[in-house]
Amino acid sequence: MGRKRKSGEGTVRLRKDGRWEGRVVIGYDDKGLPRTKNVLAKTKADCVAKLESLKESVAPATAVKIRADIPFGEWMTFWYETYCKPAVRPNTRTGYQNNIRLYIRPRLGGIPLNKLTTNDLQQFINWMRQDGRSEYRESRGDGLSANTIRHCCGLCRRALEKAVIEKLIVRNPAEECKLPPARRMEMRLLSREELQKLLIQAQAEGYYEVFLLELTTGLRVGELMALQWDDLNLNTGELRIERQVYQIKGELLIQPPKNKASIRTVILPPAVVTELKKYKQTVFSRWMFPSPKKEDAPIAPSVVSHRLAKILKHAGCKKVRFHDLRHVFATNALEHGMDVKTLSTVIGHVSSATTLNVYAHVTDDMQRQAAVRIDRGIGKAKTAESTPPAEPSTAMTNFRPTRERKRRWGTGSLSRNQNGQWIGRYKITWPDGRLETRRVHADTEEECERLLAIMIAEMRAEVAAEKERLRAESKAG
Repeated sequence: MGRKRKSGEGTVRLRKDGRWEGRVVIGYDDKGLPRTKNVLAKTKADCVAKLESLKESVAPATAVKIRADIPFGEWMTFWYETYCKPAVRPNTRTGYQNNIRLYIRPRLGGIPLNKLTTNDLQQFINWMRQDGRSEYRESRGDGLSANTIRHCCGLCRRALEKAVIEKLIVRNPAEECKLPPARRMEMRLLSREELQKLLIQAQAEGYYEVFLLELTTGLRVGELMALQWDDLNLNTGELRIERQVYQIKGELLIQPPKNKASIRTVILPPAVVTELKKYKQTVFSRWMFPSPKKEDAPIAPSVVSHRLAKILKHAGCKKVRFHDLRHVFATNALEHGMDVKTLSTVIGHVSSATTLNVYAHVTDDMQRQAAVRIDRGIGKAKTAESTPPAEPSTAMTNFRPTRERKRRWGTGSLSRNQNGQWIGRYKITWPDGRLETRRVHADTEEECERLLAIMIAEMRAEVAAEKERLRAESKAG
């Protein structure tokens, strides 16, 4: 199977009549809809070659249109493709492209660049606030969020700034627009009991090591999924973060992190290293958290985020985003005495100021402790010795993880025979199409799960080795 073509490369497909067709977007109309051209050929190679020639032939024509009265929509596309796209990360590109395609071009695309006014832009802002949403109106309202509006206006402002530099317009009409105030999404924290429930439930669902490592490092989800075993020194506990997984339209891209500060080394607690040593025995992949469906690929970030929502629901915890777990780590680190500069290095921020601005959230416990210390300082509070100890919580002793009826894909099946013995089964398909089923037996469910995980990893490794052998033979032949 060939690689998926990237955005901007065009598409190539085999038609029913046996010919290959290549198609590429050459621009957009005033409504923001793409305008395309196509080529036809008898072979795929000829089709790709013709498509490249077509792209080269239409590129100069686009440059000729750069004039003062160019439609603003065309200028936005030219500015984005020429100046913006090469400088931003893949997932950022998707957001920019969507904002230009869904909002900016349909509303402002037909206005000549040199005729665009502050009033046009302000009306655009007002429309987005009042009636800009095309989906999920019942749950989210008719208007777009303040952050989306500010992002759209930021794109317009930057494109217009470039137009001023190119002397296509005299002034930037976006400078005097009134924007809605920025709203930072409030991060929600899990209590200590909820964190314990999360880990217990995650263990029951096969994601214990994922969330244990997240809660002790605060990695971004893309950084966590991009970890390989070579990144971890099991003797010293040093974990190197030097790549990140980006998910663009369902495709996984492995690239360096967002900035130099994100390339870092963190030290894991000894207890976590011990857990990872045991976990490594069940994984036969270079990836620390390999995908159960795709060969030699990590779990997709969206899959982990979706699984977190399920685990929290099963455990009876409040709903939080995966990124909130990063916030939980940072807050706990501050509570336990880690200084801001060290925390900034651990979580990969460019500066300590960023860490203070984003993660210096004072929890209720910290507020109460600060209040007691202040009160004690003026002699009104009871001493620590006179304060009765809190009763230990019984919530955790009573908590039992929820067992899903349907097992996670790729984890095999589990059953119990009449003698009370547990049996684990896993079926795999070999490259020649042959199906093979293997079994493990154990006296306890936990031991059977452990043996089953080891067997599955070994079977996958055998199949992967066979595929590699066949590929080598094919190349040699």
